[in-house]
Amino acid sequence: MIAAIEEITGVKWRAQGPAFLIAMGHGATHWILATVYVVLPFIRDDLGLSYTEAGSVITILHASSLSANIGSGAVVDITGKRVLTQVSSLLIGALALTLVGLAETIWLLGAMLVLIGLTNNLWHPAAIAFLSRTYPENRGYALSIHTLGASFGDTLAPLSAGSLLAWFSWQGAASINALPVFAVALVLTVMLGRHERRENVRLSDSHSRRMSFADYLSGLGGLFKDRMMIGLCIMAGFRSMCQNGLLLYIPMLLKNNFEFGPILLGVAITAMQVGGIMGGPIAGTLSDRLGRRSVVLGGLAITSLLVVGITEIDGAAILIVVLALLGCSLFAVRPVIHSWAMDLTPGAMQGSAVSLLFGTQSLFSMVVPIGGGVIADQWGVPFVFFGLAAAMFIATVFTFKLPDNRQDVLDS
Repeated sequence: MIAAIEEITGVKWRAQGPAFLIAMGHGATHWILATVYVVLPFIRDDLGLSYTEAGSVITILHASSLSANIGSGAVVDITGKRVLTQVSSLLIGALALTLVGLAETIWLLGAMLVLIGLTNNLWHPAAIAFLSRTYPENRGYALSIHTLGASFGDTLAPLSAGSLLAWFSWQGAASINALPVFAVALVLTVMLGRHERRENVRLSDSHSRRMSFADYLSGLGGLFKDRMMIGLCIMAGFRSMCQNGLLLYIPMLLKNNFEFGPILLGVAITAMQVGGIMGGPIAGTLSDRLGRRSVVLGGLAITSLLVVGITEIDGAAILIVVLALLGCSLFAVRPVIHSWAMDLTPGAMQGSAVSLLFGTQSLFSMVVPIGGGVIADQWGVPFVFFGLAAAMFIATVFTFKLPDNRQDVLDS
């Protein structure tokens, strides 16, 4: 079986260790976010928040994610401390989730979500640049493993948080769910710290020069002038609007419209993430062979249709099946988009390219929580999903117009 995996992916089994370790760390960052989304409906009830106010809390998270992009890419590209940056991200997020357990007002809750938002976008430039440099010929596969970790975090966290909510308050559930993240940070420190030290020795022996700040500013200017990269970021921004809106409003739809309890709610969200687990590695491997554009285009088009379909479903069992299909199409394209961005970016600027990509996603996603909250308060939660489907359709149109790679532009 191992030989078959090596043949399909093009990566030796023993060489895949760093990818799976990074995936575990990525899963921990999503574990934190998924915990927040699962407990949010209970926070809303306990604190007496409207949908708009609950959405505003998540907007704080996205705003802090956006601010983290200003410096995170520069830190990664100039210092090269990719592993240290990833570990720091996990520790900050785990501490913030622990302190959510002390939140009795929206203000303290908002402060902790600022730190969690910083965690999310501090992680990605370091992790994606690390994987892109380690697996330059197999980026689609390596980044699909990275996304696989996210899906596992998104899958297991709702089950854990939902079970804890059956026994504890939302404060206790959040604090207890933070404990595994500290353990993951320790594992990455021990296992990947050695990898980074070897890389630093190699750079020292080869007399390779670290990027200067002037070099960095020059490269950054090139990224902002790159129409292909900007187009890709805008497409990813509209897709992210839909994804983050679904993560926020699907739990509210299930609880308030379908009257799901905490355990069934956790099972439904888990089904959605299981779909992503199945689709991610397949999409990533296919994109290495068939190209990024066709895989992304198919995933976005299917997602647009399924988001609309959610509002027309009658029955818990059918809804859970559709959520699994939605997760497959929605999450499978994430690593392909990230690989597409890395394909377009010089190696020395990959951290900043990830910051630009995720910064755009955070900027677009800031609109969704408050805008969706206003729609939900005025017309009901189901109407939010029509707006999310529209955002995904726009992303599909952008993808159709983007070239697959720079050679396509030259050929045309």
